[in-house]
Amino acid sequence: MKKAAQSYIDFESISELHDWVQYPRPLHPLISVIDHKDFYARRPKEDALFRFGFYTISCKKFEGLLYYGKSLYDFKEGSLLFTAPGQVIGPGIDVKVEEGWALFIHPDLLHGTSLGKKMHQYTFFHYEVNEALHISEEESKIIRDCVDKMAREYRQPIDKHTQSVIVSSIELLLNYCSRFYDRQFYTRAKVNADVVQRFESLLKDYFSQSALVEKGLPPVTYFASKLNLSPNYLSDLLQKSTGKSTMEHIHLELVDRAKSLLWGTEHSISEIAYELGFEHPSHFTRVFKSKTGKSPSKYRDLN
Repeated sequence: MKKAAQSYIDFESISELHDWVQYPRPLHPLISVIDHKDFYARRPKEDALFRFGFYTISCKKFEGLLYYGKSLYDFKEGSLLFTAPGQVIGPGIDVKVEEGWALFIHPDLLHGTSLGKKMHQYTFFHYEVNEALHISEEESKIIRDCVDKMAREYRQPIDKHTQSVIVSSIELLLNYCSRFYDRQFYTRAKVNADVVQRFESLLKDYFSQSALVEKGLPPVTYFASKLNLSPNYLSDLLQKSTGKSTMEHIHLELVDRAKSLLWGTEHSISEIAYELGFEHPSHFTRVFKSKTGKSPSKYRDLN
């Protein structure tokens, strides 16, 4: 553990975190399950931000209401929060945590496994706190059963099967979380529809500006920040609601704007590319052809 400038505390290993909290040493160096009440009762009262060198999955029950986007929801049944190695974690939400648990998974445990190669597919590890997974009582039991199986396994003497058994349980847990997030996107269709409408308005406003040549193409982070969402959550929300990611929406709006310029002006392909914010006309040509099946010059000739 080391304390960095700007009031960050870094924990590279699970053992370091246990020691700092004066919690019993983990029975396995690369995975641990802790009880929130006991953990927070021991935790030093430091006003600092934390960075963990491992994955965390935290299940908490809250007393009170929390915000999801612009709306209030009752999360008393429980919320799952996910963080990836290197993410900054704040002191927590200003509500009382009634009960819960946390699972710590060091990436070394996943090294060389099929799960380790596809962890990037579980994008909810990069969501914000207000984008947590809110689970029912039945879903909570399913998740807890997976966690208990992991805990029972790492309490046994380590042998050649330990890693594969634990990793299989982790993958099962993450697949359930993916299913439950899909359910959450579906049940919040109205909230998501509002986000989609606001996103589409922001997208059209951006491309209607005459300063694209100076500002360049909009990054996903631009729209995510405007909507108070994480980039991964915005892309997943759009994918579930419209079948297209944020970048696909950006490219389609770009192509519509390009079609108008190709048919409505005599500007060269290079001039249109710069006007749309591309530094290199060849990049514009690749994007346009990938969406229309034709190069900009051939598309223009069709008119």
